[in-house]
This record gives sequence, C-alpha cells and structure tokens, in this order.
Amino acid sequence: MTVYNESTFERMGRVALLVPTICIFQVTLFAQGKPDVDKIPGGSRDSLHGITIHQEIRFSTNPKQVYETLLSSKRFSECVKKSFDNFSDTSARIDSVVGGAFSLFDGVIFGRILELVPNRRIVEAWRVSNWPPGAYSIARFEFIPDGLGTQLIFDHIGFPEGLKSHLAMGWQQHYWDALKKYLQ
Repeated sequence: MTVYNESTFERMGRVALLVPTICIFQVTLFAQGKPDVDKIPGGSRDSLHGITIHQEIRFSTNPKQVYETLLSSKRFSECVKKSFDNFSDTSARIDSVVGGAFSLFDGVIFGRILELVPNRRIVEAWRVSNWPPGAYSIARFEFIPDGLGTQLIFDHIGFPEGLKSHLAMGWQQHYWDALKKYLQ
C-alpha cells in the first residue's frame, strides 16, 4: 500500500496547476501562427526536420473569390475538372464550417477544417489517403488583399518526412496553377 504524505499532495497540486498552464501556452503558440524558426537551434525557414512548406502565391482576383473557391464543393470540383481530366465532376466534398470534413481529388486528400476567418484564413488538418492512419498535417492559407488581387501566404507543416518536394510540387500544380486557371 502506498502512503502519501502532505508534501506528495503539494507536489501533485503543483503538477495539476502546471498541466492547464502548459496546454494554454501551447494553444497560444499555435494561435499566434508559425514560430520564428530562425531562432530555434537547428531550425530554418526551409525545414524543421524537412517537414514544412512555405509558399507565397499571387492571384489576380480578390481574397473572397479565392477563399470561397477553396471552401466550395462545387467550385473546387469545377476548378479541378478544368485542369485535370482524371477527376470526377464531384471530386470535392467540403463541409465549410469549423469542424467540417472535406475530401478532395476523389478522396485522395481529406481532413477537417480547424479555423475559418472569412476571406482571411483557412486552417485545416490535412492528409493524403495513403499516409499511416492518424497522420495529419496542418495546412494554413492566409489571404491578404493586394491591390485588386490577393497574396496567398501558405504554410504546410507536420507531414511525414521525405514528402516535402512531392507535396510542394502538388500544391503548385493541383492547387495554385489550377486556381489561377479557374479564376482568370
């Protein structure tokens, strides 16, 4: 039988107070956006162990158009179909609310919407169907008005190692090039 004395309960109380503090600290860090990885030992804008992608894309249409296309099953399916013959007319299914599920490219990509700030930001838990079960990354789309157009700041973090080049090329071809073609 284990006997607890007063100092044991004091330590347990301090730990119990520390857990919510750590959780709040982590949520606060996540909500503030990406960390300044140049100040992290071994970090760089290009890596964090090779699992980050940062892209900046200019669109000639307003943020609302880009934002709504990324969140509309119909419009995203039309966008994909306009650029690629091998996807169906209903290749995207998007429940465009926080917590809503999405499936893109006929189920190749799927996940959940974590945050929506209308015409400003989309954050998703994002994965490819052939990744190990439970492996999700975070995709963050930030829309900034730029004259009559939009500057999209995109960050993708936390995907399995070894996929950076493949995913970066995929984002360019299947998202940015397709969106530019569709929105012109």
